[in-house]
Amino acid sequence: MSLKDSVRYELVTGEPTTVDDTTITPETRVLSVRWPNGGWVWNRPVAVVVEQEGQIERLPIVDVTRVAQISLYGFSLFIALLTLIASLGLRRKR
Repeated sequence: MSLKDSVRYELVTGEPTTVDDTTITPETRVLSVRWPNGGWVWNRPVAVVVEQEGQIERLPIVDVTRVAQISLYGFSLFIALLTLIASLGLRRKR
């Protein structure tokens, strides 16, 4: 099994749903890792494609939880670096 076959990162479109004259199709980003006795799959919704009266519009899905987590990780790293710099400065003054 080659690396290309065992690790895949791709955009997958879901089953379209039609109500009256509107068709909605979900899009998902998929990361899958396979090994001889199993595997691991992670899905993340990225957009919804809406088709209505011949017009196609792609509406991205914003993952607010992910944005909040990345912001908190960045803030924590900033505080840790600030604390490290302050403690190094105090040691030099002694």
